[in-house]
Amino acid sequence: MADEISAPPRSPGHKFLLTVLLGLLLSIPIFSVYLLVYDRASQSETARSSIVSGWGQAQELAGPFIAIPFTQTVETVDNSTGQAVRRVERRDRTLFVAPANVAYDTKLATERRQRSIYEAVVYSARVRVGGTFAMPNLAALGIDPATLRLNEAEIRMGVSDAKGLGGSPPLVRIDGQSIPLVPGSSLSQTSNSGFTGRLPQPPTAERNIAFDIAFDVRGNGQITLIPSAQDTRWTASSGWASPSFQGGFLPTTRTVSDKGFTASWRVGNLALNRPTVSIDEQSVNSGDKITVALVDPVDLYDQVGRATKYGFMFVGFTFVALLMFDLIGGVSIAGPSYLLVGAGLVLFFVLLLAFAEVIGFPPAYALASLGIVGLVASYSAAVLKSWRRGGVIGGLLLALYAILYILLSLEAYSLLIGSLMIFAALAAVMYFTRNIEWRRVGAVPPSPPRDSPS
Repeated sequence: MADEISAPPRSPGHKFLLTVLLGLLLSIPIFSVYLLVYDRASQSETARSSIVSGWGQAQELAGPFIAIPFTQTVETVDNSTGQAVRRVERRDRTLFVAPANVAYDTKLATERRQRSIYEAVVYSARVRVGGTFAMPNLAALGIDPATLRLNEAEIRMGVSDAKGLGGSPPLVRIDGQSIPLVPGSSLSQTSNSGFTGRLPQPPTAERNIAFDIAFDVRGNGQITLIPSAQDTRWTASSGWASPSFQGGFLPTTRTVSDKGFTASWRVGNLALNRPTVSIDEQSVNSGDKITVALVDPVDLYDQVGRATKYGFMFVGFTFVALLMFDLIGGVSIAGPSYLLVGAGLVLFFVLLLAFAEVIGFPPAYALASLGIVGLVASYSAAVLKSWRRGGVIGGLLLALYAILYILLSLEAYSLLIGSLMIFAALAAVMYFTRNIEWRRVGAVPPSPPRDSPS
């Protein structure tokens, strides 16, 4: 009877190379999952925009300013005909006067609004503004006081999204007297959005003008103040526990706790590097703004995206464990088994994303990780022909998922912890393989000599 023909056993190098190639092949679905997270995050942003579309956008506050129209006489010389022709033109200009001092007090009341599985954080801000104006030295500006139309002087307040003023109407008092308001601020800083009121009496250099402004404004995400006064003070407070202070100036004092935050700023026009009085409106750059952002501490798409970046580590560690059983334990593992285990590891991130959108990140992480650990451990026990060996694979995965959760919680130390994990894994592989004679692993033992016929 003819001897059965069997395939020669693969060498350790061949098995290692096959494992590496299968791991690289799994990088394609891992990258696809990362793209899926990005797509779902984009859909979430679209849904959030639709939720807040009728409420109010991120608000920017500018002013108040006193705006006084005047006529400026400008002499020009025209040389187009070859002869100097002098012409006198009259141009309508506006004198902008910022407050000598202003104090803002802003109280933010936040709430979450939900549509389907998506939600957005919106706020209602109660804004109180008080301070004084002082008329400038017009001679120093080269303005003839007789050209000023003081009876047309206005106070202008900028609010970037007027839709957010949908609550109670704003109230403006000048020297204790309420004035009627009209929509629009004519301030380019807030795209001409806001409100304007005519001063009850023409401003004069002999007296300061006191003002009080009160209004409620709705918005989402963040609120920004554009300081302009000689001395600007802003106090912002809210029950939101995760603020982010941004812009060109940080708070002089701040208190943040799980019950909310309170922050205060003080900015002078010298720090802004611009005068408080100008002909026409001055331009403002982003470094002159102060912003309070209401950060969502549980951005599940960011957390799932960060977790997906560690997918290669899960595949690598698990494949190394299976390869060690193959080389040291003497259990031959076929390539399709590696692929099936790798598919289970990739499926974890899809399950994590799907569950997190419905039940939140922490319970989704626990549910997805336990499901994949049970699936891979059971399959590994069948492939390795031992529940004990399958338990080792399950324990390894359980430890990896626990460490990954810690990495996601401690973002600042993720590189350090990840590096130590790789070091520990490499040290373990070196330790368990230190006595292996690689040339003999998988080698076919020589056949015993046959007895010669008698």
